[in-house]
Order: sequence, then structure tokens, then C-alpha cells
Amino acid sequence: MALGIAELILLGLLVDWLMRFARIPGLVGLLLLGVVMGPHFLDAVNPAAAAVSADWRMIALVVILLRAGLEMSRQALAQVGLRAGLMAFIPCLFEVSAVTLAAPHLLGLTLLESAMLGSVLAAVSPAVVVPLMISFIEERKGEDKGAPTLILAGASCDDAVAIVLAGAFISMYAGSDVSIASELAGVPVSIVSGIAAGLGIGFFLCRFFEKFNPRATKRVLILLGLSIIILNLEKWIEEIFPFASLLAIMAAGFIILEKREHIAHELSSKLGKVWVFAQLLLFIFVGTEVNVPVALKTGLSGVAVIFIGLLGRSIAVQLCMIKSRFNARERLFITLAYLPKATVQAAIGAAPLAAMKAGGMNTAPGEIILAAAAMSIVITAPLGSIAISWGGRHLISQSPAQTQSPARDAAVESR
Repeated sequence: MALGIAELILLGLLVDWLMRFARIPGLVGLLLLGVVMGPHFLDAVNPAAAAVSADWRMIALVVILLRAGLEMSRQALAQVGLRAGLMAFIPCLFEVSAVTLAAPHLLGLTLLESAMLGSVLAAVSPAVVVPLMISFIEERKGEDKGAPTLILAGASCDDAVAIVLAGAFISMYAGSDVSIASELAGVPVSIVSGIAAGLGIGFFLCRFFEKFNPRATKRVLILLGLSIIILNLEKWIEEIFPFASLLAIMAAGFIILEKREHIAHELSSKLGKVWVFAQLLLFIFVGTEVNVPVALKTGLSGVAVIFIGLLGRSIAVQLCMIKSRFNARERLFITLAYLPKATVQAAIGAAPLAAMKAGGMNTAPGEIILAAAAMSIVITAPLGSIAISWGGRHLISQSPAQTQSPARDAAVESR
């Protein structure tokens, strides 16, 4: 396995450099590298490395969520509190509704099958969005109005809503007695419980770090270890009450920034170095999950459904921005940031198909849903990344240098 990982790292670094040399976001090249090396093209990924790809993706996801929390200041969050709440629900529900109405006509699915497809497609990709937003925060892009913070907070809750809806629709399709209303009612509970748990862990870590004063590297390892445990405990906790582990991880980072700013920036700096390694494996392994032959089966009809869903999402984002402080250019940037799909679709795209197989049902609708999920990654991850990077350069402004805190300056200088 070690040799296989080494090969991926070296190839990933080369492709990342070539993409950046061509002024294209590096993750685009990494995704394409994963597709080419995956089982449907060269099948060149070491089987031992592929067997643990889910674990690598989970670790990388934890790294970017922690960095998001450690960069999300209370002042910026206070600026966008109401808007972040709207962005957590409305764009997701609009996209699910748009796909549910369009898919029966374009793909021949039933309404319930279309709802499953819509919920699978609806989640924003944290793997694509979070690193870009963090880089904009570090560059002080859009900090005056908190646009990157709004996207970080809203998109994280958006994912939780999409995943809950997907689970509910799949359970209904499989014959379980599930109420969509009750499932949606559990979303606020999962958000609150996740944030509460994260704040508690953050407070504990602040006191622990203050009392024992471990080295920065050990602090990072402790934070990473606890976060991975939280992510893995989610399925057991949810048997008792709804719980959003992704928000718990971000909230832990947030409270560390709030209570011990110098430690937070130090941790973020260290995690930034870990991310250089983690992003290579994350995007390559996400690329290997894309079933291109299955994606191509959906054809133009599948592409049309994906874009109809994105149109519904974009309209919802603009509605959420009514009477906000953001100007037209900033609203366009926020809309672009809500488009990419990748991580969640790779994780749950095959769930409806698995449920159909387990129930002895016709699997054709599941194949279509999986194909559309794969197609959404192929289309929106690279194009969304390019669009967000362009928007960061041209649509949002850089805040004055004096808004940077001394603690952040020291952390940046130490990188």
C-alpha cells in the first residue's frame, strides 16, 4: 500500500503543478487524474490503497472542516447569522424540488425516485468549497461582509439537510414507515446537538491545552483524533437523537478560535501543512469513485436534470440575498460557491441502488440515480472550482490589511 500511496502523491504533485501553471485550480487535475487511474480507465490504483480510500477521504474531510472552524470568527459569523440560516435550508430544498419535478419527464423516474435523485444531487461539496473559502479568508477576500464565512456556515448545514432527506426518501422507497415532516423536524435538532457537542469539546480542549501545554504538533494530533472519533460515532449517536458530526467538528474549531486565538491560528497553520498531503489523496480518490460509463448512460437528459437542479439552487440563493448587505457581484460569487458537487455524491450516490438490490426491486432507477450523481461530479466539481476561483479574483474585494489580527500574522509568518 505504501508504494501505491507514494505513486499517487508524486503523480498528484506533478498534475497539481501543471494545472496551476496553466492557471487552473489544482483540484481539477487531481479529480481527472483519479478518473483516469480509476477502475473504469487504467485501473492503475494499488488495490491495497483503494481499499482504504474511504478512510483517507474521511481524514481529509476532517482536516478541512477543522480548518473551516478555526478560521470562522464570531464577528464574521454575527454579520451573516440570519443569511447563513436561510442558506442552510432554502437552496437545498429548491434544488430537490426542481429535480423532483424535472426527472420524471426527462429520465422516466417516478416522483419518489426523482426525490431520491434530487436529495443525492443537492449537497454542496465541502471538499471543493471549504479549501477555497479558507484561502479567501486568509487573503482577506470578502472579509468586510463575511461572504466566505456565510458560505462555510450555510454549506455545512446544507449538506446535513440533503443527507437527511436522502435517507428519508430511500427509507420510504424501501417500504419503511418514514415521515418526511418528522425527518425534517429532526434537522434543527441534529444541527443544535452537533454544535453543542462541538462547543463542549472545544471548551474542554482549551482548558486541556492551557493546563498541560502540549506542543503544537501534539495539539493537532489530539484535535484530529477526537474529530475522527466524533465522525465515526455519528451512526451510533443518531440511534438516540439526530446528530450532525460535521458541524460538531467545525464548532470545536470555532470555540478554540474564540477562546484561544493564538492557539487556533497555530493549529490552522499546522493543519494547512497537513492539507497539502491530504488534498492530493482526497481528490484523487474521489475521482476514482466516478463511474464514467454509468455517468454517460444518462446522456443529455441527465445533464439537463443536473442543470435544472442548479438553476433552482441559484434562484434560491438569490432569494436568500434579498435585502442583504451584499452587492450584485458578491451575490454572484455566493451563487457560484454553492454549485460544486463531489464528496457527498461519491459517498451516497450508490445508496438508492443498494437499497433496491437489498429489497429485490428493479435496479434500473438506482442505476440512473448513480449515473446522475457521477455525472454531477464530473461536471460541477471542476467547473465549480474554476468558477469560484475566478469569482474570488474578480467578484469580491480584499479587506484592508489592518483587519488581520496579530495572532494570525504570527501564524502566517510561521508557515
